[in-house]
Amino acid sequence: MLQYRVYYSDLKTGNPPLKITEWDALGYYLYLPSTIIYHDYKKLEWLPAIDNKYGMSGGTGYPATKLDNGNYAFKYLGGVAIMELPFFFIGHWIAIHYGYPPDGFSPPYQYAITFGDIFYCILTIFLLRKILRRYFSDGTTAITLLGVCLATNFIEYAAIENGQSHGFIFPLYILVLYTTIKWHERPSALWVSLTGLIIGLATICRPTEAIMLFIPLFWNMQTKESAKEKWLLVKQHKQHIVIAALFGVIGVLPQLIYWKSATGSFIYDVGSAWDFLNPHFRVLFGWEKGWFIYTPITVFFIAGMFFIKKFPFRKAVLWFCLLNIYIIIGWRDWRYGGSYSTRALMQSYPIFALAFGAFVERINLSKWQWGFYVLFIYLGCVNLFQICQYRTGTLHYDDMNRRYYSRIYLNANPAPVDMSLLDSNELLNNEKGFNKKVITETDSAFPMQFHAFSQGELFQDDLSLPEVRTAWLRIECSIKAPGCLWQSFLHADLQMGDSVKHTKDRLFSPISHSDQTNKYIWYMSVPTYFKHSGMKVYISSPFTFSGIVEKLVITEFDQAF
Repeated sequence: MLQYRVYYSDLKTGNPPLKITEWDALGYYLYLPSTIIYHDYKKLEWLPAIDNKYGMSGGTGYPATKLDNGNYAFKYLGGVAIMELPFFFIGHWIAIHYGYPPDGFSPPYQYAITFGDIFYCILTIFLLRKILRRYFSDGTTAITLLGVCLATNFIEYAAIENGQSHGFIFPLYILVLYTTIKWHERPSALWVSLTGLIIGLATICRPTEAIMLFIPLFWNMQTKESAKEKWLLVKQHKQHIVIAALFGVIGVLPQLIYWKSATGSFIYDVGSAWDFLNPHFRVLFGWEKGWFIYTPITVFFIAGMFFIKKFPFRKAVLWFCLLNIYIIIGWRDWRYGGSYSTRALMQSYPIFALAFGAFVERINLSKWQWGFYVLFIYLGCVNLFQICQYRTGTLHYDDMNRRYYSRIYLNANPAPVDMSLLDSNELLNNEKGFNKKVITETDSAFPMQFHAFSQGELFQDDLSLPEVRTAWLRIECSIKAPGCLWQSFLHADLQMGDSVKHTKDRLFSPISHSDQTNKYIWYMSVPTYFKHSGMKVYISSPFTFSGIVEKLVITEFDQAF
């Protein structure tokens, strides 16, 4: 965790300044500077100047909604800010005493928050080890912890993008496991109050974490006999139910007070939409960012649920994990923003770790033991490699697809034709056996200049193509342009009458660089009814910029039936 955090920060020479409190993380963090430094959490009059200085919002607007009463209401809940609070004060003290702007966003605050989350996670991982050792051998526990931490997206959201909620909620799940176990061993007001407080705090980190309640509720109910003992214990300590509820309310009380102050009501709808009757299974299996696709070791998390029958956590794990997954795949914005794998499940890995540990324990007794360990090491290495790809943008945060993923899988140096598959699902894998004909080629000694805004045309001509054929076109383009490659595309259109065949390739990619010559290659299959087609190659962009096309080559590959 520390190695990845240092490597992806400006502690490593050449990286841009660390901005951990940006995008979604800004929404969770805003409570602290607005309250403690600027004393303005309603009007946010200080925020535009800070955003202009640090660019924390990403230019997409503030994570707050303007109300009819003139105030702003934060779109994200404040539980994460409460957990960030001790480290915010550390960063604030450093900024005041060591010459940094004490504005809530200068480097001391960024590093305090990011290393604060790492501190929480590392500390509670030791506690998770203690919990696992109650049920599993030392070897099984070690493998379980390694799998959870190194073969999943845990590192990404606990050590790198850890200003979001996931890395802060992860320790809360470990804590609620521990307090639940301690209460069932020796019921006391201390353990039940801590359990209620933790669940309340988790709920105002992300409201869906309220299902954490199922962990203590169904703990030690694996058989009818144990269930009877459990409810007998509850009856003997009825007052503990009231204590748990009271401390749960205390946990959510800061959020209620904020809403009352900012909105005039104790309850405020931050806005979420759900599709529970039509859940999005692509969250688990989709090529965009599917949980089982990009972190396949999680398949064993689910498999482990078949081996937990004898454990006291059986019903707690089953009910929680199944309901948790159902809620996650039921959210309408099923992509969960820019992310690596399914980030919304990461915080609950301590619960899945119990099932995974049961699976590892069983596999250790089978003939498949060594095969599993080979696969385990492989999946861990693939995951760490993919995190590096995700950080460079090769593994895209939102636009992944099957064909592109197959081309970049364990590929440290993707080629332009590989990158084209982010936008096109067409690829001529083997040019052998085709008749090759260059349709057009610009003279590299006389490069074309272009000016792009909305649409800048590079080439337009009529093509005469054979009527009976299997045909492809390959478009190659070398472009040099400054700065504004983001959200800009190269397009190629074939048109015959009212029929148009369209393909495109993005100018901005991990292998493209501003003010350098970048090469783009992509393929287009030609429909058989496009006998005599018009073709147009052009650039579209939301920005105004100029550039040079140093080379444009369009090649036809024709194969008779």
